[in-house]
Amino acid sequence: MPPKWPRKPDRNDPAYRKLGDRINFAVHVAAVLAVNSILWFLHELRPGTLLWAKTFTLIWVGALGLHAIYVFAIAAYDQPTSDPPDAA
Repeated sequence: MPPKWPRKPDRNDPAYRKLGDRINFAVHVAAVLAVNSILWFLHELRPGTLLWAKTFTLIWVGALGLHAIYVFAIAAYDQPTSDPPDAA
């Protein structure tokens, strides 16, 4: 069941941004798992043809790790991304 948002989605809402970033991270994890499983399956079918598979996997998993550090440790969700316009 997809997540339901109780109010109008607004990227300036810190809770909405946090949820969006975590869903984005989950999609990236799924992409890494899907691509790498296919890559290693093909590597097992024909050993020696995909010599770059290990390097590719390590680089992509490293990038995913940096993404995880940003989403779970660095990103600050307590303030809006921009100030709302002044009501004159």
